[in-house]
Amino acid sequence: MVLVAVFGAALLVAVLVSGLAARSVLSTSLLFLVAGALVSDGFLGLIHITADSAIVAVTADLALFTVLFTDGMHVSFPALRNAWRNPARALAFGMPLAFVGMALLTHFLLGLDWTTSFLVGAVLAPTDPVFASAIVGRKEVPARLRQLLNVESGINDGLALPVVLLLIAAAGPTSHAAEASPSKIVLELGVGLAFGIALPLIVNWLVRFRLLGAEPRLQPLLPLATGILLYAVCHLTHANPYLAAFSAGAVLASVSPESARAFGPLGDALSELAKFAALLVFGALLTPHLFGDLPLGGYVVCVLSILLVRPTSLLISLIGTRFNRRERLAAAWFGPKGFASVVYGLLVLESGIPQAEQAFTVIAVCIAFSIAAHSSTDVPVARAFDVDDLVGIPSHKESPLPSSPSA
Repeated sequence: MVLVAVFGAALLVAVLVSGLAARSVLSTSLLFLVAGALVSDGFLGLIHITADSAIVAVTADLALFTVLFTDGMHVSFPALRNAWRNPARALAFGMPLAFVGMALLTHFLLGLDWTTSFLVGAVLAPTDPVFASAIVGRKEVPARLRQLLNVESGINDGLALPVVLLLIAAAGPTSHAAEASPSKIVLELGVGLAFGIALPLIVNWLVRFRLLGAEPRLQPLLPLATGILLYAVCHLTHANPYLAAFSAGAVLASVSPESARAFGPLGDALSELAKFAALLVFGALLTPHLFGDLPLGGYVVCVLSILLVRPTSLLISLIGTRFNRRERLAAAWFGPKGFASVVYGLLVLESGIPQAEQAFTVIAVCIAFSIAAHSSTDVPVARAFDVDDLVGIPSHKESPLPSSPSA
């Protein structure tokens, strides 16, 4: 119950300062991360959470599923058909380059063996736009930039998972049932994608029956029920829930846009709540002991992963595109490590491979650094696109700036 009280207090503070946060570098995401760290064993000792606590895996898993489901609803298939090349470049070139770059840094600066180094690279390769909401959620920001970041982050979680599982199996003896054959991993991804496409189609078909249909007041609950059922089915069948979540959101928005619009405010609120809960729990793992276990080389890895690896890899992948300089720099900077990396990092820790603890330590610190850096810079970067009314809250300027022609 102490954890619930802390979450309630942090949520109240976050709501009260959200107006200021929308206009400044203050970050509500960072607030929950710090709150979790302060009440953990490392500081006040009010709650006792370790990496193997069930609540850690559950909250991270739920948050990632919820965020991907709601993100999928923002995908426009007609727009994607006309502009699929940029996300494809980021996934086909940028993501592998970031994966290899992280592996090289981890091996040479931290001294982990090659397999574990590539495992760390795979865990930290996925990106999460939830910490860049002022970029992804603003219509004033160029649509191609928002689409690039949103689609890239929605798909790269599922692409990274099979690589993570295969590298765990290759890293040595495990104490966890994480080992899986390539055929099994492909099957789980395929079944997850199938569920994500089929379930929204079935629900949409049922709604069209003459005797059935959602009352307007309850219509927002239709996508929610679909998501809950999909989450349960995926876990019962061991299908990939993350690929299922993103694809289900996208399909639902395509076949039933009225349901997606009705669900929008509720979905955004649920996504925020899930995100904040996961950040609070993850923050409880960030004890002084964990930071003390990471050598200097590990801190260099974390800094370079944010300042060098992601920006360089994405800038290379965008060579030859029509993005202007401002858009390229914004896309290159916003490669935050989020809930996918938390979930996959926990898989590494629970696997029992020889260097699991060292790998998890650098993963956890890197995620913490990324959340602090990216969630505190989304508003300033959004301002570069002349966004004057962030999340509906006007700034203290006397008059709004005109929209940028490039936006």
